[in-house]
Amino acid sequence: MEGARVKVLVADDHPMLREGLVAVLATQPDFEVVGEAADGAETVRLAGTLEPDVVLLDLEMPGMDGVAALEELREAGSAARTVVFTAYDTDERILGALRAGALGYLLKGASRAEIFSAIRTAASGGSPLEPTVTAKLLNSAGGGAATDGLTQRELEVLGLLAGGLTNREISGRLFVTERTVKFHVGSILHKLGASNRTEAARIAARRGLVESS
Repeated sequence: MEGARVKVLVADDHPMLREGLVAVLATQPDFEVVGEAADGAETVRLAGTLEPDVVLLDLEMPGMDGVAALEELREAGSAARTVVFTAYDTDERILGALRAGALGYLLKGASRAEIFSAIRTAASGGSPLEPTVTAKLLNSAGGGAATDGLTQRELEVLGLLAGGLTNREISGRLFVTERTVKFHVGSILHKLGASNRTEAARIAARRGLVESS
């Protein structure tokens, strides 16, 4: 509802990092940190009682880790939207979190603006990954179509680029800077042998790297 604050549950096993996140989130008038969790089991328990809108979830926690917590939340029918907050930018980690129900992920080196944007996007029901891009990632992880040497992140950017999004829109969707998007686009053009974005999208569709419209 308009004017309502986004209720956030912060889950991380490092007290100082958790406290830092809570302090940073408290600077935003539209956020309300309703709870803190130090492990997956506590995350699931608090999500059930506090009913947060968004869970900012660390993947590496003792006992029940983040992916297991995501699966438990899904089983429990939790309406909370989860953004994974992790130090590990590896395809397997991210894919595991996406399969378990995460909307997106942030690296622990993310800026305040990126964290705020991720939470607001998740709270509004948005996702940093288009369904077709998510499917492509999962197919790739399962040994699906060839990726022409593109990394998983480049495939994400390519999918959004082919969907007509600008660098600015892609940066907002993936919670990275525009400079990072430009770097990925340059790499994509080089690997596909394309001279511009339109040609890259055409080549990608022809090779089955993105869904053709």
